[in-house]
Amino acid sequence: MNQQPESNTAAASRRDLVIVGGGLVGMTLALAAARQGITSHVVDRADPAELTAEGADGRASAVSTASWNLFNNIGLAERLEHLGCPIESIAVTDGMKPGRIDFRPEPEEGSLGRMFANRDLRLALFEAAREEPAIAWHTRAEVTSRDRDVHGVSVELGDGRRLSGSLLVAAEGRQSPTRDEAGVTFAKWDYRHNAMVTGLTHEKPHDGVAWEIFYPDGPFALLPLLDTPEGQHRSALVWTVAQKDAAAISKLPDAIFLNEVAARMHGVFGAIELAAPRMSYPLRFHHASKVVEDRLVVVGDAAHGMHPIAGQGLNLGLRDVGALVEVLVEGMRLGLEPGDAQLLARYERWRSLDAFMVMSVTDGLNRLFGIPGRLPSAARRLGMGAVQRLPLLKRFFMDEARGVSGRLPALLQEV
Repeated sequence: MNQQPESNTAAASRRDLVIVGGGLVGMTLALAAARQGITSHVVDRADPAELTAEGADGRASAVSTASWNLFNNIGLAERLEHLGCPIESIAVTDGMKPGRIDFRPEPEEGSLGRMFANRDLRLALFEAAREEPAIAWHTRAEVTSRDRDVHGVSVELGDGRRLSGSLLVAAEGRQSPTRDEAGVTFAKWDYRHNAMVTGLTHEKPHDGVAWEIFYPDGPFALLPLLDTPEGQHRSALVWTVAQKDAAAISKLPDAIFLNEVAARMHGVFGAIELAAPRMSYPLRFHHASKVVEDRLVVVGDAAHGMHPIAGQGLNLGLRDVGALVEVLVEGMRLGLEPGDAQLLARYERWRSLDAFMVMSVTDGLNRLFGIPGRLPSAARRLGMGAVQRLPLLKRFFMDEARGVSGRLPALLQEV
């Protein structure tokens, strides 16, 4: 995959946004902004060819109904439609004991979301970015300095180029240098767990069911993917293990690793095999105290990192995208520039409460299901049984999963 070369004029021009970080959230922001006539520089230190190489990343992401609306509204549906596996229902169970909850929407409501391989999302975003003249994309580029003042923002790259704009966006992920340099503080803690991530092929079809199986050591998620071209059934695995055990589990031979996985699946998919590289990463919580500073906004994982228990990390970042673009568009129609303090204050008011609520629920679920012992397990299953029998409560949780609760940005609404 070759980066389309930029003209010297495009590289030197001032644009509305300077987005540092061209991952899933950063590039979606650039595209969503471009569709509204907002120009941007996107700077990323990575090589797109490496990020999208076959087998480089076995991770997958749940894209909620609202997030799919965003992709559809910015013109990505045609590129992605055939690559996503619908999540028809979610089965939640405490260690596969009796008393599980089944979340299944009505037929006219469609699915609860779609599962995509991260590689496929990147390919679609990167291809669209290459075709968009409102985006100047600078890859394999290191930011060496950042400046913000009353006149605008600028960053200097390692090769000496200086890119300028009205608003600086930190979208580099959890370890964001732009956020840290700005002195943004955040609440954080370590879950002392690691996520073991890979892909599986399996004997029985998943029927579009996402399984969330809770064990005392952490949740064990099986997420439906499309069958392979050869017709093999596939799912993504996100297995949360205690940090003290993560290194040993990572070193297990594939056969033994699969035996451990199969023991936790209780035969729901029959015989299983590995279908992707095994990856492990530590799980931590962080939530920025502020997501804006003078001419700076922090989005996606740079602003909030959570446990993957509910698969809402990417979706929360895409809600950031929709809200920010809406605020900027409305302000620019009134003659305000993107870096205007009034616009950023409005964005922060909108996003702070929503992000905090989603993260609090996710963190609480992880802690609730992590309490060991027969009595807590019995109490959880009793509560799950109550949810299963109460349509209004089930509706609340399904709306949360689909991302359609609360005040939705226009880009995340169905047109």
